[in-house]
Amino acid sequence: MSTFGSPGALPTTKPTPPQRGSFPLDHDGECKHVMKTYLACIKRVKGVNEDECRSLAKAYLACRMERNLMAKDDFKNLGFKEDGPANTPKPAVEAEKGVKGELRW
Repeated sequence: MSTFGSPGALPTTKPTPPQRGSFPLDHDGECKHVMKTYLACIKRVKGVNEDECRSLAKAYLACRMERNLMAKDDFKNLGFKEDGPANTPKPAVEAEKGVKGELRW
């Protein structure tokens, strides 16, 4: 029998993990209670990005950081706004003037 055309021995390479977005699995279930609460919230609001669910996601990430299941990082780098006064007034936006349906460049 001939091995003509077979690729032969392939080189073995060791995969390198990505710099961000990769972290150990929670094998011991240390943050499982927070994760289940978050998933229940997402299911309850049908996937809408609600404040309650965002706070649970933040709590889940905090739990993982506290237990060294992911690198510690600022929440602003993870997509969360900085904690500030909840009732901060937003600047008033002046209504645009023009005719409805008019294209403006």
